[in-house]
Amino acid sequence: MAGVGALITSKDNERLKLVRKLNDKRWRDKLGLFFVEGEDAVAAATAAPVDLLWAGEDVEPKLLADVASAPHPPRVVGVYRRADLPAWEERDATLALWHVSDPGNVGALIRTAEAFGAAVALSDGCADPTSPKALRASAGSIWRVPLGRYESNTVLQAKRVALVAHGGEPLASVDLAGRVVFLLGAEREGLPAEVERDVDATIPIVGAESLNVAVTGALALYERARQLGNGV
Repeated sequence: MAGVGALITSKDNERLKLVRKLNDKRWRDKLGLFFVEGEDAVAAATAAPVDLLWAGEDVEPKLLADVASAPHPPRVVGVYRRADLPAWEERDATLALWHVSDPGNVGALIRTAEAFGAAVALSDGCADPTSPKALRASAGSIWRVPLGRYESNTVLQAKRVALVAHGGEPLASVDLAGRVVFLLGAEREGLPAEVERDVDATIPIVGAESLNVAVTGALALYERARQLGNGV
């Protein structure tokens, strides 16, 4: 649809209305669509867009800025299908997120997962990984990381390592060879006791109450890579 017809000059244009709707998770769920903002985000996509809106070419720049969510007005907004994102597949390392509700953390963990070749599984109550804030934090990794629902049998024959702020075994002393699922709890409440795991592990720190959940996930994947001698 990009580049078709006259320049859009009305906020009531249907193409703009669609982007406006997709700021709302209910519409993303209903339509199975999401949007990304900016040339880098569009370039990272591995699927053809449903629509592309270029400021100054397809739509007046101010109108595009009004429907976008980015702090700085984007030059382009692309609409894509959720169905075109990577299908779930088991990997040797998985980040399993339990009620991680901050979209910035969810996006950052997806980006980290790509860096270490991991998958991401999300429980109910997690932020939508296709929300604008999560997409910005993922920096395009959403197109290269398998995403799935987290349940107790999401990853079979894997060691479930619960990352807890206090009281677990030092992470460096836990054997992380083979298939591993790192369980990461909600930002405030952490991981409830009823979530099944094989071992509790703690990253030792000398100050602060705890680490941010996205930092914790990154350190856990780094420690696994270190143990396996994967170039770190």
